[in-house]
Amino acid sequence: LSADVINFAVSASSVSKGETLLDTARNIEAMQADFIVLRHPMAGAPNTLAKLLRASIVNAGDGGHEHPTQALLDLYTLREKKRAFQGLRLAIVGDIAHSRVARSNIYALTKLGAEVRVIGPPTMMPLEVERLGVKVFYDLDEGLRGVDVIMMLRLQLERQGIALFPSIREYSRLYCLTPERVKLAAPDALVMHPGPINRGVEIAPEVADSVSSVILDQVTNGVAVRMAVLYLLSGGK
Repeated sequence: LSADVINFAVSASSVSKGETLLDTARNIEAMQADFIVLRHPMAGAPNTLAKLLRASIVNAGDGGHEHPTQALLDLYTLREKKRAFQGLRLAIVGDIAHSRVARSNIYALTKLGAEVRVIGPPTMMPLEVERLGVKVFYDLDEGLRGVDVIMMLRLQLERQGIALFPSIREYSRLYCLTPERVKLAAPDALVMHPGPINRGVEIAPEVADSVSSVILDQVTNGVAVRMAVLYLLSGGK
């Protein structure tokens, strides 16, 4: 896109010295930045800045809230492979409660007419998640039956310390996507994962590398989709 890029590491910035997020963003804007691509641990941070700055804010993930461009690239990949969303049966598996990827995909896919199932242990399922228009399953084998797409989520190993699951081995036994479990889905089912992957934990290596996997297609499409976002924000038609 021939843009000039300002790389910004929070650890080496004035944020680590107590500067507020807004002041930091205003300083970046003063460098004549047209776009600020922001990943922040606080939910709602990009929305707050978007109301206060001239520069366009691109949400690259805000806490456990949303990850819009990941959902866009996932939709693009599905459009390539499956064409239609209406009636598509898709299962999202893993830590639904803490996944911004799951939340953005649920919002998008349900609007487009897909049937979304969420699968995971009760400790990783948001309260009243059914209100988002999804079907909830706690048993992986039951939830996978007949689905067209399986979207696995990374097990956030750093959360083991807050007792969301007994052990990694136990989680893997119950929720790892194995070749045998893929057979429960539709014959032409796709396997997706936003990355990074914990091989052997939430997905077996032979599944991640199988012909059903479109994980690398997601990575490739992510470049094009994010280029398109910046191009459209710059006024491109």
